[in-house]
Amino acid sequence: MLDVLSEGSVRRNFDPYLDIDWDSAEFQMTPDDPRWALPDYHPLGGTAWYQGLPADRRIEIGHHLLINAVKVGAAFESILIRGMMQFIMAMPNNSLEFRYCLHEITEECNHIQMFQELVNRSGADVPGMRTDFRLASPVMGMLGASLPLIFFVGILAGEEPIDHWQKEVIRQGKDVPPAMLRTMEIHIAEEARHISFAHHFLRQHYPNQGRATKWLVSVSTPIIMRWLAGVIMAPSRKLAKDLGIPREIVKEAYWDGPTGSEQLQSYFGDVRMLAVELGMMNRASRYLWKKLRIDGSVSRFRGEPDRSVR
Repeated sequence: MLDVLSEGSVRRNFDPYLDIDWDSAEFQMTPDDPRWALPDYHPLGGTAWYQGLPADRRIEIGHHLLINAVKVGAAFESILIRGMMQFIMAMPNNSLEFRYCLHEITEECNHIQMFQELVNRSGADVPGMRTDFRLASPVMGMLGASLPLIFFVGILAGEEPIDHWQKEVIRQGKDVPPAMLRTMEIHIAEEARHISFAHHFLRQHYPNQGRATKWLVSVSTPIIMRWLAGVIMAPSRKLAKDLGIPREIVKEAYWDGPTGSEQLQSYFGDVRMLAVELGMMNRASRYLWKKLRIDGSVSRFRGEPDRSVR
């Protein structure tokens, strides 16, 4: 599998400045583009409050939330790079994991450039990550060497929600600005390898751990998934305040309301499948999956579409 993933990175890769024609008329972005409005399957877009707003307010809020998610995604990729560099420095010579991880790091650097270019050209000056995420980021990067299993669980916790959302936008046929759509297409294509590696890494290494380590990873997984889902997908308190989104609406959308609750559960069907396969669903971890409201159906195969979304 490592050979397949590495060769795939060689044969099919993207450059953000060669594969996106940023200066073309088609890829120009304006803040008043109606395509920024959130669809009804978005956690906030599905609330009655948002749907009752005037069109210009829906566009303004959608514009800032979508671009801020891109900015947060770039921050997450930087943490991934730091942790993966820590991880591979402990690898022996001729390690296939070393080679693949360097391919992934290269692609993630390109993703950061791509995401930041999109932010710069979007017309939205967004803050990006929440304060707790910013403060935790140096520690999260260090986990790559000290606790690699926990680190790769964290990678899945950040990558799965973004990947799920971007695929849903494309499956639903949401009309988004072409520049953003192109970044989604590139990210989905390369992220498939990154997510596959994290899944296979856990399959390879988790079964060989001792009982205490297995228990720690199993109970940490739902906690990390829930925390990073909020960090990646929900706006910071400051951004919500700046956009005039009432606090009770934020709570409804992320994740107390029906649309938000359904979205939150749908992000992790593939991770639940992996947890069941590896025997990570013990009594304590099952309780946490349910308590944190991220339990639900298990994917039959990785990347299975969420058929509950209309």
